[in-house]
Amino acid sequence: MSPRKNKRSNASMAIAKAIIDEYQPTNAEEMQNALKDIFGPMFEAMLQGEMDSHLGYESNDHGYKNTDNRRNGYLHKNVKTSYGEIPVDVPRDRDASFEPQAIPKRTRDVSGIEDKVLAMYARGMSDRDIADTIEDIYGFEISHDTISNITDRVIETVEEWQNRPLKKFYTFLFVDCLYVNIRKENETKSCAVYVILGYDVNGAKDILGLWIGDAEGKHYWMQIFDEIKARGVEDVLFISMDGVSGLEEGARSIFKDVVVQRCIVHLIRSSVRYIPSKEYKKYTAQLKKVYGAASLKAAESEFERFKQSWSQYLGAVDVWVRNWSHVEQLFNYGSAVRKVMYTTNAIEAVNSSFRKVTKKGAFPSEEAVHKALYLRITELYKKWNGRPVSNWAMVRNQLIMDDQMQARIMKYEAY
Repeated sequence: MSPRKNKRSNASMAIAKAIIDEYQPTNAEEMQNALKDIFGPMFEAMLQGEMDSHLGYESNDHGYKNTDNRRNGYLHKNVKTSYGEIPVDVPRDRDASFEPQAIPKRTRDVSGIEDKVLAMYARGMSDRDIADTIEDIYGFEISHDTISNITDRVIETVEEWQNRPLKKFYTFLFVDCLYVNIRKENETKSCAVYVILGYDVNGAKDILGLWIGDAEGKHYWMQIFDEIKARGVEDVLFISMDGVSGLEEGARSIFKDVVVQRCIVHLIRSSVRYIPSKEYKKYTAQLKKVYGAASLKAAESEFERFKQSWSQYLGAVDVWVRNWSHVEQLFNYGSAVRKVMYTTNAIEAVNSSFRKVTKKGAFPSEEAVHKALYLRITELYKKWNGRPVSNWAMVRNQLIMDDQMQARIMKYEAY
């Protein structure tokens, strides 16, 4: 076995040895306390160096000075750090022109706590849980008002994000709603949050925006489509949705060449209501042979067998008869494209992530909803990291097999 390579610098090893020799820590907690103890002197040494540079001479220099400005004692304050609160003496000068960088004026927190609060809020933690966690880990209290003030600072960013220009072209849009409780006029109302997830030409995910309305409906969806067009979207290949009445016509009125696909999973849920629970497994297995067939001809054959097998459940069969065109159009495209377009699972996964923050209870305002969901979106962006969705190369190859779609894609290739 090769020997362990020592990548530590001699300086860091010497500092570590000095701390251990001085404090003799026996466990992790004692080591943390030792580090906390030296933080104050480290900050003070940095500040003294900044003051020397500011004045142009060191504190023990008794020679001629090029300035009338002099040191003027210290400002004592407690500073919040990642190791808890520590006392620090900040040097002052007579004309108050010293602007320290290590601990800027009016700053009492150098722990990066704001980023930590935003991250915890984005993960669905309540104000109380955040406050308790900060106290447990960092050793200082943070009020609910402070947490609210920190998270409120993203509101302007939310507005900029919601109104930002969008890309000119999206291959797929997935539209869906989730419901949140908002306190309005001394009562709590359930409101719809409209969400659109898009895949660009490279298969990268983006959430185009969030819109809040009283209830899901085709007219509000049309307004949203109008808005995203005004924000720059010129063409969309596919829109997958759960079947709101009139949504298909509304989408085509804004994007005339779009293919609107009903979610097959939602159709299964609608039809299975007419099937006894003991028959669910058998029923869904035979349905899968229909929409999962290798070709349209095979799907039509399986559909005839399906209708005969389940003819006693007219309601279930009728769901598929009425929506057969949405099954039929799947077979205009390759299997990789069908796998993307036939379900809204992609956006349902986004909404599931949103519910981690909406489950906390009623929100005081629509602004609070936007703030919480936007912070959650920033976490999703980190997770996605601009990467294309799985198997995107195959999806692209199958899309360009259609001459018209290839022309539309090539028009926006630069975007």
